[in-house]
Amino acid sequence: MLKKRSQEVVKSIRRGHKGLCVIAGNISPIDVITHVPILCEEADIPYIYVPSKEDLAGAGATKRPTCCVLVMTKPAKGEIEQGEQEKLKSDYDQVVSDITELTASLF
Repeated sequence: MLKKRSQEVVKSIRRGHKGLCVIAGNISPIDVITHVPILCEEADIPYIYVPSKEDLAGAGATKRPTCCVLVMTKPAKGEIEQGEQEKLKSDYDQVVSDITELTASLF
């Protein structure tokens, strides 16, 4: 359900997986992630920036800082219990709605 690192995120987007992309804003060199928002827009995947890669790593339950993650709508392997899947989908839809509303208010 969670792809970490630029390479994994890009591979998942190119394979047609959908989700929400979260990109860290303090990446150096910036060239590491400049193509990710373009891929997200082409694939109609919502994306958002967060201030630091350390915060993103903490939210993704990993100790190593990461430049971006893709929160996928469906698990890559295996199945999730129906009740849990519905709750996750509801939470995901709410977050995407909030992000869409937030970005729309900026422009």
